[in-house]
Amino acid sequence: RAVGAQAYAGVAPAKGMNHGPLRVFTGNAHPELARKIAAEMGVPLSDATVGRFKCGEVNVVINESVRDCDVFVIQPTCNGGAGPQENFMELLIMLDAVRRGAANRVTAVMPVYGYARQSSKEQSRTPITARLAADLLSVAGADRVLTVELHVSQIQGFASYPIDNMYALPLLAEEIQTCLEGRNLGPDDLVVVSPDVGGAKRASAFAKKLCAPLAIFSRQRRRSNESAEVDLVGEVMGKTCVVIDDIADSCETLCMAARKLKAQGASAVIGAVVHGVFSEPAVDNILKSDMEFVIVTDTIPLGDKALRCPKLRVVSVAPLLASAIERIHSSESLSALFEQLPKDAPRYGRVRIGLSWAAWCQVARAHVIPP
Repeated sequence: RAVGAQAYAGVAPAKGMNHGPLRVFTGNAHPELARKIAAEMGVPLSDATVGRFKCGEVNVVINESVRDCDVFVIQPTCNGGAGPQENFMELLIMLDAVRRGAANRVTAVMPVYGYARQSSKEQSRTPITARLAADLLSVAGADRVLTVELHVSQIQGFASYPIDNMYALPLLAEEIQTCLEGRNLGPDDLVVVSPDVGGAKRASAFAKKLCAPLAIFSRQRRRSNESAEVDLVGEVMGKTCVVIDDIADSCETLCMAARKLKAQGASAVIGAVVHGVFSEPAVDNILKSDMEFVIVTDTIPLGDKALRCPKLRVVSVAPLLASAIERIHSSESLSALFEQLPKDAPRYGRVRIGLSWAAWCQVARAHVIPP
């Protein structure tokens, strides 16, 4: 694909470029994912220094010109490393630095949209942090946000700017289908399970994509002085069950669902998670659980957890986000990515690195990408 290199060098691609040359920056939250995305697009990461003053405050310096550029800042506000607070503050300060550098448009690429769990007032005197995060991003200078699997879609209504919510379910579905083919199983042998009523809509969409039936766990407290009971609605006897959820923190919900499903006669249980927070003791819980394995994306850096837990299978969202960035930059529609990646989408492995600025410009103007 020549689009990325052309855009980086300031050469307009075939479908036009309305917001200037492309620049892609990253903070310290997940540089590995940022490098994968840049490699998918065929562009180098732009140069920025994101460090700390001696007092601990975030210090950001953009080391190259962004004047009249279309800038994308990749920074999930996730756990790991310095923590979600530090990662979010890094993002805000980077957005401010880029905006003050006279960028034409600034897009915050947040594979994980932080502080989304509190999206409504569950009780008196509690905050709505999802709205607060949207306001802070706008004040810092974001013209647009690109994210993956918002906790609830209503967050898009909190902002006056576009929030593009990309879906990772097609990536997870592709991995599940590969697993089924390896076991000579079809859709009739599969059941998609929602671990709670709140995730029923997501599980229903996932089941439709796999042409499989749906089962739902319902948690009910029949009497005020009794603990809540968990009921399973759906038939799972002799089936391979896929428990789908957007966020897995301690994984207790997934493990409880797997235990109940095996007790109901399920032949196998597979976990599928978009955002793997995996706070301790999540890894131990997965290892001890009845799940054969758990499929998770790399929106959050897993560190050594993937090595410590052989049950984890990691699917990268880099192709999805790279294709979305290219489409936003060239003013193309994102709707095609909601179902599946297009055939011409970048695929990880086409790494083009080690080129100087002059070499990139020469490659771009020749409309050729080296192998």
